[in-house]
Amino acid sequence: MTDPFEDHAWKDLVSPEDIELYRHYRRELHLGQRPAVLLIDLYNSAYQGGPGPVHEIAKQFPSACGDYAWEAIEPTKRLLSMVRARGMPVVYSTGETRRDSRTDRVRATHRQSSGGDASRYEIFEAFKPEAQDLIIYKERASVFFGTPLIAHLTRQGIDSLIVGGESTSGCVRATVADAYSYGFHVVLVEECTFDRSLLSHKVNLFDMHHKYADVMHLSELEEHLQAFSEK
Repeated sequence: MTDPFEDHAWKDLVSPEDIELYRHYRRELHLGQRPAVLLIDLYNSAYQGGPGPVHEIAKQFPSACGDYAWEAIEPTKRLLSMVRARGMPVVYSTGETRRDSRTDRVRATHRQSSGGDASRYEIFEAFKPEAQDLIIYKERASVFFGTPLIAHLTRQGIDSLIVGGESTSGCVRATVADAYSYGFHVVLVEECTFDRSLLSHKVNLFDMHHKYADVMHLSELEEHLQAFSEK
């Protein structure tokens, strides 16, 4: 029987011996007292080319995530519905494309940029921000680096973040590590997080779960939110 703490995407990849090495990280998962939702880089570029095998779609759309992105749409919409019903703050991040702010030599990663239409960095229609939501424009991988995010969260008394988005091994991981370092409790929703590489997705979920974040299934988070509402 699979240990519930390890019952996640990595269970077919990580060996029993490595699971045993990480046993000292096991703990009770929880949600903070005042959470906000942070959705990382859910912009049009990730969905270009539609659903399908990412290695095929990426030939024309190098930033696309294919099936991995599209399979996360409905879970992410459900997450938004759950948290909006409870009045929780929602924060989005995207790449900095504003002409007066952007510097050509500063990028989130070393991956070659295809440049082009700034609309590629607009939030995907399925998750269209509402008037009260916050959008953070960033130039590096972490949503915290060089942005006012920490000031906004502190001002609202936020103590924890519910995180989803892409990519698991890149901007999500960088943001989660920074959030942990700043003292926020992080819940990472597995079904709402994705990467171009399934291997990188699984390995980074495993690593973050044990070191920096509580990786939860969406159904688990819903249970925590229900208990939160009843307090």
